[in-house]
Amino acid sequence: LFTRWTSQVRPETVHPEYPRPQMVREAWRNLNGLWDYAVVATDAPQPSKFDGKILVPFPIESALSGVGKRLDETSRLWYRRSFVVPKDWNGKRILLHFGAVDWDATVWVNGKQVGSHRGGYDPFRFDITDALKPGGSQELVVAVWDPTADGQAKGKQVRKPRGIWYTPSSGIWQTVWLEPVAATHLETLRIVPLFDESAVEIRPTIVGAPGSRLRLQVDVLESDRVIRSETFALELPGEGDASKRATPSLRVPVPDFKPWSPDSPFLYDLRITVIRDGQTVDRIGSYFGMRKISIGPDARGITRILLNNRFVFQIGFLDQGFWPDGLYTAPTDEALRFDIEFTKKLGMNMARKHVKVEMQRWYYWCDRLGLLVWQDMPSMAARRTPTPESRKQFELELKRLIETHINHPSIVMWIVFNEGWGQYDTERLVMSILIAVLLLCCITSWVAT
Repeated sequence: LFTRWTSQVRPETVHPEYPRPQMVREAWRNLNGLWDYAVVATDAPQPSKFDGKILVPFPIESALSGVGKRLDETSRLWYRRSFVVPKDWNGKRILLHFGAVDWDATVWVNGKQVGSHRGGYDPFRFDITDALKPGGSQELVVAVWDPTADGQAKGKQVRKPRGIWYTPSSGIWQTVWLEPVAATHLETLRIVPLFDESAVEIRPTIVGAPGSRLRLQVDVLESDRVIRSETFALELPGEGDASKRATPSLRVPVPDFKPWSPDSPFLYDLRITVIRDGQTVDRIGSYFGMRKISIGPDARGITRILLNNRFVFQIGFLDQGFWPDGLYTAPTDEALRFDIEFTKKLGMNMARKHVKVEMQRWYYWCDRLGLLVWQDMPSMAARRTPTPESRKQFELELKRLIETHINHPSIVMWIVFNEGWGQYDTERLVMSILIAVLLLCCITSWVAT
């Protein structure tokens, strides 16, 4: 099956948009496009010959990948491509990013293993600087194993699709990209709108040389105009400290702010500059919405979910995020936007992202266009008791989901379990999220506790 956007997909321009809208740097390089691929037995070594070309970032099972082949539990999918590091990145640390790979990935650069990752929905990165050659072409190889097993957080992916159970999306299914950073740079960013206090709290994690004395300049912008600017002094931990990172909490007033809501999804732009010895060493762009989600009485005293201290009736679809041509991966960014615009056109103000996590661009459009999101954690298998190992992995992926998506003003609900699928320790997990994110959390469960 194809969509109206299928014909717009081109190898040289596939998903060209910046993949991390809430932490944007100017310098980056997109590695999407045609890669070599091969499918071999799980215990076989890296193949010397590849089977053909695959279009990244579409799952191997999808039509848009150009392969359309099922990857089973006895097989491993290998990818290979070359790339060149721009000369003006010399002297920088080079980070290799993967938006998401389903499920177990190992990565080599120029024959050197640079890291591995397990989990099908969260972004990950490796510092590949020490594996790079002084110049010229660099080789990137990725091996992926995806058994689509009962103990995985896999949502509605199954080995034998039928009814409401769908085709797996194995391998690389989100954008792969490179970016250069200085030795001292912003690593992560947490943004907390303080609605009742007319302020925003910024919690950047900064990594760098031990004992570095830095200044952080935080600018809040409205329509490209700086409306508030604050500068903060910071010193990184010294040589004897276990961590070389610092995560300060920086409060910036936003007086007379414009609130974010589905009817008026106003976003403030944010710019954070890291300064060392008078020189800018890093700068990122981001955004935030001034919104509050809570539980409290409405005008009639009935306990409700409140948005910005007011009751807003939430109505929306169960959005499963499968595409006829790309499976987990939308054919284009325009297609992602269309889904959200059409949802609103039908009178909805909310979507429950059902047992799937989308690429960051989908949440960006929800933020920009004003669509509330109830976000599911992808479920393990229904009617199965998860093993201790599966539970540990599930909780790790749940933690990563929240850490990488919590800044989106559109997300107002976190759903740990769908119905009874893989459900366990419900109260403990729900309470841990409530404490961690100070947002709403629920289960849509057939198994009450």
